[in-house]
Amino acid sequence: MSNELDERSGEPGTGWRAGPARDEEPTRHLTADVTIVGGGHNALVAATYLARAGLDVVVLERLDHVGGAAVSERTFPEHDARLSRFSYLVSLMPQELVDDDLGLRLELRSRDTASYTPYERDGEARGLLVETAEGEATRASFRDLTGSDDAFEAWQRFYAEIATIADAVAPAFLQPLPRVADLGHVVDQQIWTDVVERPLGEALETRFDDDLVRGVVGTDALIGTFSSLHDPALVQNRCFLYHLVGNGTGEWRVPVGGMGAVTGELERVAREAGARIVTGATVASVGAPVTAEPNDTVVVSGELDDGAFSVEATWVLSGVAPWTLERLEDPLAASSPRPSGSQLKINLLVSRLPRLRSGDDPQVAFAGTFHVDEAMSQVEALHEAASQGEQPFASGELYCHTLTDRSILGPDLAATDAQTLTWFGLHTPYENLLADDAGEREYRRFLAAIDPYLAEPLEPLVLGVEVKTPADVEAALAMPGGHIFHGDLSWPWLADDTETATPAERWGVATHHPRVLLCGSGAVRGGAVSGIAGHNAAHALLEILASQD
Repeated sequence: MSNELDERSGEPGTGWRAGPARDEEPTRHLTADVTIVGGGHNALVAATYLARAGLDVVVLERLDHVGGAAVSERTFPEHDARLSRFSYLVSLMPQELVDDDLGLRLELRSRDTASYTPYERDGEARGLLVETAEGEATRASFRDLTGSDDAFEAWQRFYAEIATIADAVAPAFLQPLPRVADLGHVVDQQIWTDVVERPLGEALETRFDDDLVRGVVGTDALIGTFSSLHDPALVQNRCFLYHLVGNGTGEWRVPVGGMGAVTGELERVAREAGARIVTGATVASVGAPVTAEPNDTVVVSGELDDGAFSVEATWVLSGVAPWTLERLEDPLAASSPRPSGSQLKINLLVSRLPRLRSGDDPQVAFAGTFHVDEAMSQVEALHEAASQGEQPFASGELYCHTLTDRSILGPDLAATDAQTLTWFGLHTPYENLLADDAGEREYRRFLAAIDPYLAEPLEPLVLGVEVKTPADVEAALAMPGGHIFHGDLSWPWLADDTETATPAERWGVATHHPRVLLCGSGAVRGGAVSGIAGHNAAHALLEILASQD
């Protein structure tokens, strides 16, 4: 097209935009082959595939930058540190998508430490260390906790069985949804029962005797998910599965340069493919037809900062939450329940890592996931209290980006002992944290939770702190309820008796409108920074178009 909506330029590789740069007045009405609503990382993935296929693609983003939750920002203006403000690690993004399909110049680093969990037994401070490549230090740490090798051997058996699910599921993430029958012959039946058919808490109690070990395993089921480990609805099991199957290993890696580097690369390839990215575009409605006749179009309309716009396209991909899409299509007919998020994010810059009461090396302990008060009994007690509207204590985990990648620090800061720390609090539902002082209260609870394991209080070391409650996430990213997955996760497969009549259904991206597909976290196999939903929406659409030729 000769005329385009206002496009904004920005600093490459950061995942955020520097501000408007106008060469001409924005065109008020456009036509395109595909309009993508929302400019998150999945939208950029979809835009790249479709634009490379020769389609005219327009991406509409409400903010002045793309990337959604996958962004880096100078969170503390007085300190030269660009933190991954919302999402922070990468696991599910298939290496095939990164290297072969998109050609991203992206480095993902492994961490030597998988996790460290401080605890106290008989008045003595200790720590459970799990190496990424589990060796004698891990075995000795389990033995120190439980008095024998039984817990470590049970741990190894459990995750070896989990690997059979990962081996079956991960290769299918970039293909149409498999059916259960496609997976069963390669998955051990007991682990299938434990993870897919029965509440995860039952398996943890059967397989592990120690409360702390049960909790360390079980917390992967609770990230961004408000659920008991014994919930018969199994939402916790689905969350657990997604956290353990990425690339067949489940390893969570550090993006060098922070999450903004991921978005920066996705934006680069999308623009190079010819996709047009319009920021500052608030979508107000999606006028979708109820048929898929050849001449049908979908009109997406809304507001720029200086007036109204509309884009008429043959197809729409939605990167926003399904709950939001319903209300853009028809607010009066929308009926799905509003999502409710349950995670507290605290970003910290500290002058140095705190010393531990256990005497263990902080650079080892904080290099992986640092669990705080996440024994199974503790997280279950917190869930019960939070279900009653109470937040009596904090339970969660810390992550230190800068032990693996110091490139997010400016030169002066990088030359010091400064480190970034990210806290991800469990069982902090949206409804419980709406008071004006909720963020400050939860920060104090976090300090009260971690300080008993430290040889010195943490707060004097803090150079900067930012608290993001689910309500803050909603306000910043327009994620309803601040739910980081746009709603409860789904199993990444189809039941054997599920009928699929369209490519969109086979790829898990269908909506009730035939010309509107999901390409965000609300799609089947959405959630986390993976690009899978964007890939699958694009391939479903290309399959539809191929069938029409």
